[in-house]
Amino acid sequence: MTDEKEIKKPTAQRAPKKKKSEPKPDPIVESGFIPRIVVFACNWCSYAGADNAGVNRMQYSPHFRIIRTMCSGRVTPAFVLKAFELGADGVIVSGCHFGDCHYIFGNHRAVELFERTKKLIHVLGLEPERIRLEWVSAAEGPKWAELINDFTAAVAKLGRSPLADENRLNVLKEKQKMMNRRGEVVESPNAILVDEH
Repeated sequence: MTDEKEIKKPTAQRAPKKKKSEPKPDPIVESGFIPRIVVFACNWCSYAGADNAGVNRMQYSPHFRIIRTMCSGRVTPAFVLKAFELGADGVIVSGCHFGDCHYIFGNHRAVELFERTKKLIHVLGLEPERIRLEWVSAAEGPKWAELINDFTAAVAKLGRSPLADENRLNVLKEKQKMMNRRGEVVESPNAILVDEH
């Protein structure tokens, strides 16, 4: 005979459902001005640091374009000035810490070139806050995220670069649209791109 009492089976206790946290609003997007940031990153350390930040899903501003260079000492003033000419509002040059350079003296060369670049930027009438030289190693993902966030916020406060020619930017946008269309030839004196599918 079985007892008349019901035997209660233990039930697994479920953790209360977490409320989905809404993403924090981006103050840069809310202000209406999205800065164009160009980052020249050393292949061996800074680019790997950016990768580390991404792999670890660290939150940082998406308002930048990264250009991988073999060494920060390779980034000449001409590269930085070309970035500004093409519409960048701010430029970061990032490389290995002193003593960690794969090319031994590359980051020392980067300092020399950066000092020249700062002088040129001053002559052109740009604010010195629009360029920055930073050292980020492959293991410093959090430092990378902080660098990008801080620099993007600083450039957003400065506004559009006075060197950015809106007409030139519109022409570049139109060319980019043309290049993105499949099966069409881009008319350019320098190159002809044809989609051969």
